[in-house]
Amino acid sequence: MTSRRHGRGRWCTGACVALAVCIGLGQARGSGARVTGPDGAITADVQLDAGGRLNWQIDYHGRPVIVPSPLGFVRAGDDKPLQWFITAVRHAGHRDTWRPIYGERAEVPDVYAGAMIDLVERADPHRRMTIEVRVYDHAAALRYHVAGRAESDTLHVREERTTFGFAADHPAWAVYSAQGRYEKVPLSRIKPNCERPLVIEMEGGPVVAVGEAALVDFARMRLRPAPPYGVQAMLGSDVKVNTPYTTPWRIVMIADTPGELIENNFVFENLNAPCAIDDPSWIKPGKVIREVTLTTAGGKACVDFARRMALQYIEYDAGWYGPENDENTDARTVTLDPNRSKGPLDLPEVIRYARVNGIGIWLYVNRRALERQLDEILPLYEQWGIAGVKYGFVRVGDQRWTAWLHEAVRKAADHHLMVDIHDEYRPTGYSRTYPNLLTQEGIGGNETMPPPEQNLVYPFTRYLCGAADYTICWTDRRIQGTRAHQMAAAVVYYSPLQFVFWYDRPQNVPDDPELEFFRQVPTVWDETHVLQGQVGQHITTARRSGDRWFVGTMNAVARRSL
Repeated sequence: MTSRRHGRGRWCTGACVALAVCIGLGQARGSGARVTGPDGAITADVQLDAGGRLNWQIDYHGRPVIVPSPLGFVRAGDDKPLQWFITAVRHAGHRDTWRPIYGERAEVPDVYAGAMIDLVERADPHRRMTIEVRVYDHAAALRYHVAGRAESDTLHVREERTTFGFAADHPAWAVYSAQGRYEKVPLSRIKPNCERPLVIEMEGGPVVAVGEAALVDFARMRLRPAPPYGVQAMLGSDVKVNTPYTTPWRIVMIADTPGELIENNFVFENLNAPCAIDDPSWIKPGKVIREVTLTTAGGKACVDFARRMALQYIEYDAGWYGPENDENTDARTVTLDPNRSKGPLDLPEVIRYARVNGIGIWLYVNRRALERQLDEILPLYEQWGIAGVKYGFVRVGDQRWTAWLHEAVRKAADHHLMVDIHDEYRPTGYSRTYPNLLTQEGIGGNETMPPPEQNLVYPFTRYLCGAADYTICWTDRRIQGTRAHQMAAAVVYYSPLQFVFWYDRPQNVPDDPELEFFRQVPTVWDETHVLQGQVGQHITTARRSGDRWFVGTMNAVARRSL
């Protein structure tokens, strides 16, 4: 076994220094608690109204960002919001710096003011709950700790009431499927099932992002309208858990500019548990080409191309073990889908050839085989010498499949296998705990041929919550935008596993001088800065790896001087 669920791995903490300090302790009130962030910019209030119902408010430099909005959830059997007493408020501060296995920065500051607000239900059976609040310089976050009255107690949540209300009809960047197209709409026009993070551009500033962190075995949060100008948490299913239980975090990021959101997106990692893998030295980010012919010759050609192009991996995608949508396919065997390839494919020979040339192999497996064969194929692939598995078309949203998927990541770690999750899954920071989860899709990537305007929405929205597998398609004629646009994407778009040749065959890639950029560009970074940018319009990102800086500028359609 190489992983554990609790505790901090020694490889993850060598440079971490924790200081027991109290910062921004705020004040307790008879009907609520206030927490002020370390630099004083953000204040979060959790309050009880006259009827004992929970709500919260978030201010930025004294200006309301989230106006008083409901908190809590509706249990099965309850027909109205619960009423509470506050029994205690415990304040605490935290100042720490930790070093990730890889990331967008070599060191991550974890500095916040916090409070634990203990509650007891006013009516019988007087159930207990604690709300935990953390306020950072650029974010406020909240989660619920639900106590149990006995070991056998369960919590059945039918609806979450956590709401993010605004004072005006600000524009928001909404999308309703993880791979859909974003549109800029007023908050009053948000529809149910809106994806997170949701970015709102308040009139006159600031810029706000509503998101979720540390989703492991709960139901996914999306967002529904909360009139007149707000959104409410919308769970992907009912939730049934044993108590005591701690929910995922609800996050409100706040910044003066869209670029500052990106520079401070490490809050999603901070709100997840530290690395649980004892020795993660086998986890190696890198660049990859997809092998599109599903043949031995094609695989060896990709290995040779990977060596020339300083790529670390090749990947065999759907079809290598049969039709991916066939419930009877066997991912333990090499049985080609005749509609995709006539072969031949000698996979052991390709693996051998790749190994002697210093190149790793990734294999795609559709969820139909994963759900039946996961416990068989993971040790088998480890035996074969596979580097990683791409989980395809996994089920997401409800509690059952959310828990199953994260368990599948943990099981992969036990067999020294890295993971890339496709298609609708969006991250909430779990790669901090299990860094073998290198990346995931959850984006309308280059294979969907998005226009440049969409590409300029992604950095400020989807990429806030973590890496995205955009699958750059270098030579495809259907691409909207320039070659320079694609090259810059390798810097602007963060993905520790970066596909830079998705539809490309080695023999069809001309030896253009600009390819030297792809040879040189890393996939993980020591420092990240957004020099300028506006959602949907343009961005300039500078990233450092060692002593080398890489700068990427992406622009939409309108000409501009930057």
